[in-house]
Amino acid sequence: MTEQPRTRPTTTPATGSAPAPAPSAGSRELWVGTYPAAGAGTPAGLGEGVWRVTLDVATGGLAGARQVARTPAPSFVAVHPSGRVLYAVGERSEGTVTAFAVRGGDTDAPEPVRLEPLATVASGGADPCHLLLSPDARTLFVANYSSGTLAVLPLDADGGFAPEVLGSGTPAQVFGHTGTGPDESRQESPHAHFVALAPGAAHVLVCDLGTDEVRRYRVEADGRLAEDGIAATLPPGTGPRHLVFSADGRFAYLVGELDVTVHVLAWDAATTTGRSVQVLPAGGTAAEVDAATGVAPRVLPSHVTLDGDRLLVGVRAAGVLAELAVGSDGLLTPVRDVPLGAGDWPRHHAVVDGWTVVAEQVGGALVTFAPGTREPGTVLPLPAPACVVAVV
Repeated sequence: MTEQPRTRPTTTPATGSAPAPAPSAGSRELWVGTYPAAGAGTPAGLGEGVWRVTLDVATGGLAGARQVARTPAPSFVAVHPSGRVLYAVGERSEGTVTAFAVRGGDTDAPEPVRLEPLATVASGGADPCHLLLSPDARTLFVANYSSGTLAVLPLDADGGFAPEVLGSGTPAQVFGHTGTGPDESRQESPHAHFVALAPGAAHVLVCDLGTDEVRRYRVEADGRLAEDGIAATLPPGTGPRHLVFSADGRFAYLVGELDVTVHVLAWDAATTTGRSVQVLPAGGTAAEVDAATGVAPRVLPSHVTLDGDRLLVGVRAAGVLAELAVGSDGLLTPVRDVPLGAGDWPRHHAVVDGWTVVAEQVGGALVTFAPGTREPGTVLPLPAPACVVAVV
């Protein structure tokens, strides 16, 4: 499974037992997926599941945390565009994906939002860690980290799993891969870590941390995939984790987890390939030395997003959100590292109505940052948050 933190959450988990405040016109609702609080691969408990939180868009305040589903290791979640279905991985050796119906929350007859399981199916591999919906919302793609596989789960018109998936309990397609990298402890085999759509949506891309490649799959007319080679090859030991494309599709910004870098790829839409034009540190190079061991932990960049002309990179062990400016030429300039204050393991983040909301896995909290200033603001305790997604 993915590299785990050296310490465990120390904050008290929110209980979620108090009634949730009614959302106002100045608020946004968030879904939050979590890890087991004692670390991946341990028994469920201590609040593990899917949570719902209210963000005040005027102040950045976070409130109303409530657990809406108990489910094992939902380290990544995704939402159907209708807002009525939520998908959650079960990041375990026998990987699963669960589709939940979103119930309640209607303005005409208010009742607490809850998640009702529709179905759970195999993820097509071990330790699923990322989900991506196709633009037409008729296919769900799954990256399985430990097995290095990409799975294809067709959906019906309402967002549930298609009959063929329900009948077999398995994906319609599973794509494996071969290869290794120089880091023997992390690159002993392929590790699919992230799924993305190439500009134009004619290809699906997979960041493979184990082989230092971005794999490419062609989208067929029926929504299924066909293997289509390698879109980008990174220097040995890069460990590609996540990427994001510029708004115009001319550049891809890829995080190297193992070499602690951000790679800028000039993207050729005609060939669906990326060529490296810049490599620079991801930030957070000065991780705090552990008092017991006298050794600084291995710094590990995680998720990356674009917010206008700023690239944001979470950097674990250093406990910062790195900010880089995007120039008119697509190249990057480091701006600053913003300390989280709530812990040292920012696993995921999202920009919602201008506020950056960070899921701090080890600190056991969500943290917000003010628009423009990127100064830490509200800290809301939650058990091992691993993913934050805005409610549709």
